[in-house]
Amino acid sequence: MQAIEIARPGSPDVLQPTQRPIPQPGAGEVLIKVAAAGVNRPDVFQRQGNYAPPPGASDLPGLEVAGTLVEGDLAGDNPFSLKRGDAVCALLAGGGYAEYAVAPLAQCLPMPTGFSMIEAAALPENYFTVWSNVFERGQLGHGEGGPRETLLVQGGSSGIGVTAIQLAHALGHRVFATAGSAEKCAACEKLGAERAINYREEDFVTVVKQATDGRGVDVILDMVAGDYIPRELDTLAEGGRLVVIATLGGSKASIDAATIMRRRLTLTGSTLRGRPVAFKRALARQLHDKVWPLLEAGRLRPVIHQVFPAAEAAKAHTLMESSVHIGKLMLRW
Repeated sequence: MQAIEIARPGSPDVLQPTQRPIPQPGAGEVLIKVAAAGVNRPDVFQRQGNYAPPPGASDLPGLEVAGTLVEGDLAGDNPFSLKRGDAVCALLAGGGYAEYAVAPLAQCLPMPTGFSMIEAAALPENYFTVWSNVFERGQLGHGEGGPRETLLVQGGSSGIGVTAIQLAHALGHRVFATAGSAEKCAACEKLGAERAINYREEDFVTVVKQATDGRGVDVILDMVAGDYIPRELDTLAEGGRLVVIATLGGSKASIDAATIMRRRLTLTGSTLRGRPVAFKRALARQLHDKVWPLLEAGRLRPVIHQVFPAAEAAKAHTLMESSVHIGKLMLRW
């Protein structure tokens, strides 16, 4: 099969076409003939040598794909009754930049009705991540603020950001977002953010406090960390939760522990790639039950900025590193 490998750690041009044997599925796994794959920030970190695959995962980048289920272990844990020939999308621990990929069957979902392969491939990484961190770890709608709690999304124009905005808005929550340009802010508001804040021109703490009559928000989804963290703690309402999922602004922060105790705040975070299949299986079931109907009803839709031929993966990485895109970057075979 054709694949795109990381020839050595470095800049985007180290992504090189190669020939690899078609991988063979093991127990509980299936083989997917890949039609499209998503490009995600962890792929960039892996290419740079800063994010090694978990043990046993493919060394090829790529955490999400859509395609046709070819073969594999369908007799065991098959929560969605998938069969050979079905169109599926899947969350991977690696190996998505290839014509064929292996995935745990429990991490495969049927392609939503009415979706293209490109659109379906844009779903797994972002929706698994957002559901896990905003609604499970962050408990949006189940905290001290009640069922209509508010959310602030840092980096609202990213793939994760546009997903979090749409999903929280569709489920009835007020959403605020930050982004780095007027164009990106307008896109966030079109997707459901009540107010998008240009972080280059405005202070998100001040804007959010004003918009909530001084109360603050109940949950913050943070991809920045660093010196954002003490400001985010100040932005939270009483009993609020800050969920960190990336450290683009640095991994170190100075916090006031007394503030956390006094205001009953929670500072937490997670990564997804190395979590066990059983954890991701539970997320897949929740997505199928609660999110797939919204996708099929047209209330949620992936925002796709650009699609590249797989052989041009380096161009996709260059664009991602520029951060000028809004939404997802995709590869097609």
